[in-house]
Amino acid sequence: MTSDSAGRRAAGTPWLFCFHHAGAGISSFVRWQEILGDTAEVVPVLLPGRGPRAKEPRITDAADLMRELRELITPLLDRPYLLYGHSLGGLVAHALTRTLEDDGLLPPARLVIGAVPPPHLRNPLLRGAGLPDHELIDLLVELEAAPPEAAGRDRSLWRRQVVPALRDDLRLGEALCRVNADTAVGTPLTALAGRDDPIAPLWEMAEWADYSVSRFRLQTLPGGHYFVRERMVPELLRTVALELRESLQAEYGGGSTGRQEGRTRLFPTADLSER
Repeated sequence: MTSDSAGRRAAGTPWLFCFHHAGAGISSFVRWQEILGDTAEVVPVLLPGRGPRAKEPRITDAADLMRELRELITPLLDRPYLLYGHSLGGLVAHALTRTLEDDGLLPPARLVIGAVPPPHLRNPLLRGAGLPDHELIDLLVELEAAPPEAAGRDRSLWRRQVVPALRDDLRLGEALCRVNADTAVGTPLTALAGRDDPIAPLWEMAEWADYSVSRFRLQTLPGGHYFVRERMVPELLRTVALELRESLQAEYGGGSTGRQEGRTRLFPTADLSER
């Protein structure tokens, strides 16, 4: 996205901050800006230790992550925004919402969480964080979070290139669950469940209802754990953003807003992915 196209966005256009799943980068969000159009400005948030941030140490401590995210996002809280987190990203988005609310900062207009049970349930992948490499890979395949080849001919490749970052992300997820179990937020919360997701089944996603003292919505989507890769998620978020944006038109005028063009950790573009 060019600076000219950014300048054409209205100041009332909400941000959509997106948090990726464990062991991954921001590739799932590559085409989202095209789908959302001018209803929201998509900002994929890349955690350290992958892609352009590969040389930075990965974060496994909940407090450390919240300090970093607060520093990164606070300068952009000049207008309403939405949060979407998928799997590990859902735990991150929930924890960030709680942090911002506790700090008296502008909370998200809507928190949307996909494909992860609430913190008190601990999904089976998080419980596997301490397994030996080969057992962790077998668990990934069993839960359909990795292709069968990962436990076969590609096992050594997965051990070298996927497992280290994934294991640290699972440790981070465990830390977020310990800190935020049974902690409700004031922000309206929507939970998205994949119909065939063995990691975050519908009945577990429904328990997110206890994590918001405001409105709660549960929606089932076709697909397994990685339904985030399909168009239906950004299309759903486009509807949410459009409703929010229309409610803000009278409050915000046109014009460009301050953007973080020089930052390397926030990616307000739709064409970046991990390398």
